[in-house]
Amino acid sequence: MLKSKKILLTVLSCAVFLGSCKEDEDVKPTNTLTARAGADQNVHAGDVVSLDGSASTDSESKPFDYRWAFAKKPAGSTAALNSTTDTKPKFTADLPGEYELELTTSNANGESKDKVLVTATVIEPIVLEANIKAKTTLEDRIANPAIPDYIVNANVTVNAELTLKPGVVIAFARDARLEVNDNGGILLAKGDSLNPIRLIGKETTKGFWAGVVFRSSSSANTLEYVQVLHAGSKALFSGRKAGMAIAGASKAQITIKNCLFEKNDGYGLWIEQGVILSLFKSNVFKDNSEAGILLNADHVASLDMNSVFTNGNGRNVVEIMASYLSKNVTAEVVWQGFKDKTPYRVLESLTVDANWKIMPGVVIEMTADARMSIDEGYINAIGTEASKIVIRGVENTPAFWRGLICYTTSQKNMFEHVDISGGGSIPLVSGKKTNIAVYGSQARLQIKNSKISGSGGYGIYVNYQASVNEDIETINTFADNAQGKLLKE
Repeated sequence: MLKSKKILLTVLSCAVFLGSCKEDEDVKPTNTLTARAGADQNVHAGDVVSLDGSASTDSESKPFDYRWAFAKKPAGSTAALNSTTDTKPKFTADLPGEYELELTTSNANGESKDKVLVTATVIEPIVLEANIKAKTTLEDRIANPAIPDYIVNANVTVNAELTLKPGVVIAFARDARLEVNDNGGILLAKGDSLNPIRLIGKETTKGFWAGVVFRSSSSANTLEYVQVLHAGSKALFSGRKAGMAIAGASKAQITIKNCLFEKNDGYGLWIEQGVILSLFKSNVFKDNSEAGILLNADHVASLDMNSVFTNGNGRNVVEIMASYLSKNVTAEVVWQGFKDKTPYRVLESLTVDANWKIMPGVVIEMTADARMSIDEGYINAIGTEASKIVIRGVENTPAFWRGLICYTTSQKNMFEHVDISGGGSIPLVSGKKTNIAVYGSQARLQIKNSKISGSGGYGIYVNYQASVNEDIETINTFADNAQGKLLKE
């Protein structure tokens, strides 16, 4: 019995000792962190959402790390955080619906979690029903460029100054069109590289709406960072479809810079004779059913070498309607090449009354039986060995187009490092088939270091009143001309 009491006493003593030891210890908490992901938010689809975890704390004021992640987002959303470790990251609510984000804070003491709910709703677009008769500005209402700010359900005519702010998106109903008229109508559409202005179809398919017609002669008309897509459902005028048509009868005037003409059923852009192109620079033509652009010969010199015409169009060319290259007595009219090597394509005929200079690397294609005629001024086509000038048929076959005839007496008429081929499909002059004819009283043309080939008749025909350089047969290369190199009367 005495022995049992001793054992019990010993146990109790140990328990008391251990208890007093525990009370003396500096107890460490297992978690001192509190994550706070911020208040729930209601935003519009397309908005940039800013999160805020700065209210998160550590009770011991120790540093900690942030980790953000989506716990939920709408089906189809591609929303992504610009950073998963910042205190205040951002994301774009690209679709309507609920976005739930979880914040985890962590350090050596442990971790803490909190969630925030962001609900994105759609702003309904405004319907543009009335014609523009007073000065009007349309603001960007929805940040998401896939969601229209405005809807056009029927044709809208602009008879006053209309300003479109960067980021504005206007969606057009089936066959609807926008007309910017003369005598008051002005369009100021200046987007920027991050916020382009978009004129699109309500359905984003090629040829859904009609397109834009420009008749305004105001020098203020400006398109900058504007995208014209899904147009060409029916002809704008003169039987042609295009994303945009600029009319020459009223001498419409416009600046077009950094614009995109894409997925239009017809031409991307059609420019009539008489239009004034104040500036044309760095534009892109992509996936249009016909050529990216159709224009008059007088407008070719306004095109810049950085514009792109070869991205999947029906014809990756700069298409030139049958037209005159008008006389310019004060300066040369210069045709330059493009960085993307786009050829010019002449439809039916080109008549030149200008002082015309063709730069190295330019390629000119002629349609079947088309004819080029130098009636006044001159043609000065001087390429280089490395960058020849090429004049040929659309189909690179013999006797495809009619040929080039030079009537003028200018000493500046010159071909050097030029490859000209495929003429002589039908007689060009005086019953003769030829690639080149020099014809008329004192007409002249110097041809050097060039290749003349594939004619359905002669390579060169010179009538008795005209002249060419004496060494024309020896300094040039002739090949596959059906009736021989040269006929000199």
